[in-house]
Amino acid sequence: MKLKVITSNPGKVKEFQRSFEDMGVEMEHLHLPYDEIQTSELEEVVRKGMDEIRSKGVNDFIIDDSGLFINALKGFPGVYSAYGQKTIGNKGILRLMEGVKDRSAVFKCCIGCDIGGRTIIVTGECPGYILDSERGNEGFGYDPIFTHDNERSFAEIGVEEKNVISHRGNAVALLRERLISEGLIGPKN
Repeated sequence: MKLKVITSNPGKVKEFQRSFEDMGVEMEHLHLPYDEIQTSELEEVVRKGMDEIRSKGVNDFIIDDSGLFINALKGFPGVYSAYGQKTIGNKGILRLMEGVKDRSAVFKCCIGCDIGGRTIIVTGECPGYILDSERGNEGFGYDPIFTHDNERSFAEIGVEEKNVISHRGNAVALLRERLISEGLIGPKN
């Protein structure tokens, strides 16, 4: 079976391939821009994106959307995380959080999979906290200001460990479980 991973980031394709290759699923990169609607829910962004992609005649694919939801900022940047990163960046988030006691936040990743005419949508989460300053050189985006364990930022941990504990890693594991439990994929012979 072959699934198209619709993304502008080829690294995501490799991540999906590693998680599914023992199931005989081959991941193929497809760069196909689609509109990401502005809404408050990641699942709605993914669902609408899937509808648009299907309207272009594409089947058997995976898309995802992620966001950092900060409780003290009423969920901001949330579904606007990419925009927030481009406009105010980590320094802007840290300025907004100056003097704020509640530093709790959650990274969320919603994955939509069109497979054999079925729609499967899962959301993985990684709860944590916003640090007082940027730390680490690994990762990207909000990684230097987010900690899952109050010790190390996501930019201070290795890729392998991050993939196990991160919102995306959790979402990929949930998708895999769901596809197996519904008999849509199975172990490679």
